[in-house]
Amino acid sequence: MDGDGDMDPGRDDLPLRANTNHILVRHYVLDLDISLQTKVITGTVVLFLEPGPLAGDGNEAGEGAPTPPQPSQTDDSWEDESHRDFTLVLDCCDLTVSKVEELDVTSVSDMQGLLKEVKGEGLGVGPQPDSQSAVLIQRLISLPSTQWKKQHHLYFQCSHAPASEGGGPLIFHTDRWSLQVRKRGVRTIQEFPRALRVCYKTKPEGGSVRWTKDQDNRSCVYTAGSPINNRALFPCQEPPVAMSTWQAQVRAPRECVVLLSGENQAQPTHLHHTGLSSWDYYVTMPMPASTFTLAVGYWRQATDEKHSESVCLGLGDDNFTCCHTDYPCPFTDPSAWSQEVVPHRMFAPPSLLQKAQVQVLPLLPGCLAAAHATLGVHPFPRLDILIVPASFSSLGMASPHIIFLSQSVLFGGERGLSLCGSRLCHELSHSWFGLAIGARDWTEEWISEGFATYLEDIIWARAQQLSSKETEEQSQLKALLRWRRLSDELQNSEEQLQILRPNMESTGQVSESGSSLVKHALNPEKTFMFCICLVFDVPSCSDGYGLCVFLASKVGLEYFLHFFRLFIKKYHGQLILSQVGATVLLQSLTLEAIYADWLDRPGVPKVSCMVGTYCMQLYWPERAYYIDVEVAKWIGLSPSVGKGRKRKKAGLNVNFKEVMPEQLVLLLEILLEEEELSVTSLHTIKRTYDLPKQDAEVRHRWCELVVKHKYAQAYGDVEHFLIHDQAMGVYLYGELMIQEDSRQQALARRCFSLVQNEMDQSARRVVEEMVL
Repeated sequence: MDGDGDMDPGRDDLPLRANTNHILVRHYVLDLDISLQTKVITGTVVLFLEPGPLAGDGNEAGEGAPTPPQPSQTDDSWEDESHRDFTLVLDCCDLTVSKVEELDVTSVSDMQGLLKEVKGEGLGVGPQPDSQSAVLIQRLISLPSTQWKKQHHLYFQCSHAPASEGGGPLIFHTDRWSLQVRKRGVRTIQEFPRALRVCYKTKPEGGSVRWTKDQDNRSCVYTAGSPINNRALFPCQEPPVAMSTWQAQVRAPRECVVLLSGENQAQPTHLHHTGLSSWDYYVTMPMPASTFTLAVGYWRQATDEKHSESVCLGLGDDNFTCCHTDYPCPFTDPSAWSQEVVPHRMFAPPSLLQKAQVQVLPLLPGCLAAAHATLGVHPFPRLDILIVPASFSSLGMASPHIIFLSQSVLFGGERGLSLCGSRLCHELSHSWFGLAIGARDWTEEWISEGFATYLEDIIWARAQQLSSKETEEQSQLKALLRWRRLSDELQNSEEQLQILRPNMESTGQVSESGSSLVKHALNPEKTFMFCICLVFDVPSCSDGYGLCVFLASKVGLEYFLHFFRLFIKKYHGQLILSQVGATVLLQSLTLEAIYADWLDRPGVPKVSCMVGTYCMQLYWPERAYYIDVEVAKWIGLSPSVGKGRKRKKAGLNVNFKEVMPEQLVLLLEILLEEEELSVTSLHTIKRTYDLPKQDAEVRHRWCELVVKHKYAQAYGDVEHFLIHDQAMGVYLYGELMIQEDSRQQALARRCFSLVQNEMDQSARRVVEEMVL
């Protein structure tokens, strides 16, 4: 990795500027005010700091310093300051920072107890005033996990401490991607303040949060999984290695609900005479700042009178020890081992509350219990589910203690249970892979996505209580569908965006200061492709899922699931690289071949093509014969077939056979390969399978058929899909435009004009290039 001074990110690469090798944020205390009217979040974030792994006693400020500052937005004298002073670099963009100040934690009376404890441990003479704050903060950070309540209380007290009056002021500077802070005359990390308060406000156009309207046309805001993560929500250290805890106090209009990634089920405190309520959340498990999640809106909670927490016996491990840093870990709690179903809540806009209560909430206990049976201890003690606005760019997104679901999973009634249940199980899998075990390098999202896609089938089958044969048939069908989609996706994407490890042997490497670049992270096509892959179960637009299928075929399903459980036990609470997972599982296989065939090259490995062919051979004879019959029937209704013969009136020879949604998707995909289908066929297909009432995946394939064959009578179905299923509809814009049909192009432009202001930024940029 080149030094920081050489770092010149292109348009596509995201810079991680934080100098995490020099200094680390161990805890954040956020105090935020949400204004839905002005679309601004105002507040403070307090950082509790600790020297990083390369912070030697004599480390000078200039080593590993960031790129030369761009024109200052905050301090005109910044460039005149000595570059020999140590610089704290935080990832930050689209924030207006008004003040950065050092906190006088010695003024917090409760902290003096820590000072006495330090003196009692044989450190000799008490620290001098200049270093007393550093000693106190280090002692606070180092408190054992058994004292986490005391620790969080002290963090909160310190966050309200006055600014330090001695030692000189802090100066700061912001450029496009960072906030940089110095203290005049302080040249070493050891002398740098350990507790800072940053006063700031967000900008409406900031990319970390989405200001939009919910399905009832009421204002809301939520973190939307932006490519820039949370740096436009609060100044932070974004590299995954900067694992931290946090606590947050959020004030919002009294009628609103505030959901946040926290371990506690917060209840609002009404602030008299203000019209506001305050919500307090915290986490004790260190995680990357990118996993911090916030949602504020006029949501309502669904109720489930039948819900009860479920426990099982005999799963504990008396000799279990953790390998991560000290925190209150559920894996060491016997009660967590026996808890199949964690406490959970369901939220939605009022207009969708009934659907959420009927279609999603009843699935949760079974899915949670199946996930527990498959993977073991739930990493997080509770879960909130939120139905997010229609503009959400994916079917789901998992964060600590909270899952966002698209409204698309709610439609289809009984027919939609498969899509809803599968998506729930996918996001639940991320509690283990993606959150409890994270990727050390962001370019390796395939680790979490590939594993989660593979596990969703197993967990969903167990939640449905399917037999072994039914489970195998369902998995084979889904594998076949994913292989077809992957093959199609790879034909329409750049090779450089298909590589699982774009940094190859440099994966995980950073500069001397800890800064790095995330390749292609800002490429709208990469971002858009990633969202599409999440929607259509094509992990990372490369075959991470296929790799899991391949490995399971080599070692056997039960051994592979056993590997997952052992892997979780060993690596929970930690960050990993792909080499780690491969090494653990493939001790008897050739790692070089795995890297070469699966991780370091674009396209589909030959063995993956064999997997796809294998799934087709397995599935087709036993369960898909009637799909062949159905395809032949619909083609038979086309005008090019049977000309010159008297045919029965359309519909009389249709023997409807009810099929699973995945089978119907496969049927429609095969019909999409036909060059011609008659209006009669399309009309009868729609009526026979009641397509407008099917789940979103089926309706998406139906819309593709409508567009390909210019079936104008069903253009209303396409318009409805583009407006109400935005997470899945972006591809359709391209298909409407590429047909070069004026009516279809007008339809695309009309729909885009209706939703463009609410669309995800990356999706909007892609669609703009298509239609404008």
